[in-house]
Amino acid sequence: MKEFVVIYDYLVTEAIVGDWDGQEEVVAERINEIYHTIYDLAEEDIETEVLEGLLALVWDTWIGQEALAEIETDDIYDWCRHVLDNREQHLQQE
Repeated sequence: MKEFVVIYDYLVTEAIVGDWDGQEEVVAERINEIYHTIYDLAEEDIETEVLEGLLALVWDTWIGQEALAEIETDDIYDWCRHVLDNREQHLQQE
């Protein structure tokens, strides 16, 4: 159940994302936007463990991607929608 997942437990700050050549604030904002988008798009009755697993994918997938600083909101939405629509595939890869 979605209400049992506290999104604020996943959000990051500039200090957490590491060195991004002066773009730490932007990177933290993008990661947090991805977290929020997954959470917002998830159905209300999603299993808690499933949502937690999908949120864990965000850091593992994105923190090493150079494109993170430039990713647009539409692309974030598309990625999050894809992950939710194909959750079984993504959760098996964990």
